[in-house]
Amino acid sequence: MLNDKITVTRKHTQAAELVAEELQKVLQPKFIVAIGGEVGSGKSTLSYALAHKLKKQGITSKIIDLDDFYKVSPKERKAWRRLNGIESVGPEEYDWNKINHVIDDFYHDRESTMPCVDLITDEVDTLTTFFEGVDVLIINGLYATKLKQSNFRVFIELTYDETKEAQAYSQKEEMTEFRRQILEREHQMVQALKQNIHLFFDFDATLDKYHL
Repeated sequence: MLNDKITVTRKHTQAAELVAEELQKVLQPKFIVAIGGEVGSGKSTLSYALAHKLKKQGITSKIIDLDDFYKVSPKERKAWRRLNGIESVGPEEYDWNKINHVIDDFYHDRESTMPCVDLITDEVDTLTTFFEGVDVLIINGLYATKLKQSNFRVFIELTYDETKEAQAYSQKEEMTEFRRQILEREHQMVQALKQNIHLFFDFDATLDKYHL
C-alpha cells in the first residue's frame, strides 16, 4: 500500500530477528512467509523489518499486502458493506484468484502486475514488479495465514480493545459504530485462522516490548 504509516521500533526489529533465525532452519528456494493477525497489530511493520533483516543476510525478499487485493475499492467499500450487511465482512472480500496468480508469478520468476492502494487518495493504482531472483515472498494481512502456499506462518495477537486503539492511532478510518462492528467481525474471522502457526507474537500496545 502506498503512503502507509510505518514506525519500526525495537520490538519489531527484535521480532524480525527471531523470525529470521527460525527461517534459517527451514529456508528453501521460493519460500513464502505469511504474517497475519488483528487490525493495527503491526503486520506491515514486522514485514518491513523482516525484509530488511533478510537483506542484510543476502536474501532478497518482496512484500505483498493483502489489503491491496480487496474486490471492492476503498472508496466504495463502506457503502458496499452497509448494503450487504456485517456478515459480508471477511476473507471472501478479497480476490484470492488474483492473489494466487501473483504467488504463481513468484514461483515462476515472472513479471507480475497487481493492485496497489494509495492511502492518501483511496485510489487503486497498478504496480508491476519482477520476481526473478526473489528468494522470499512476505505476505501480510488479516487473513494471510489462510494461504495454503505459505511455508512459514506468523500470527500477531491483539485484543479487541487494543485493535480499536491501534485503529484510532493509525487514523486510516473514522471510528464510527459501524466501524466498531466491522472490527469485531474481523476479530472473530482472524481468530479462526490461528491453526498451524509457527510463531506467535503479542506486542504490548503501550510498552516497547514483545513476548511469545
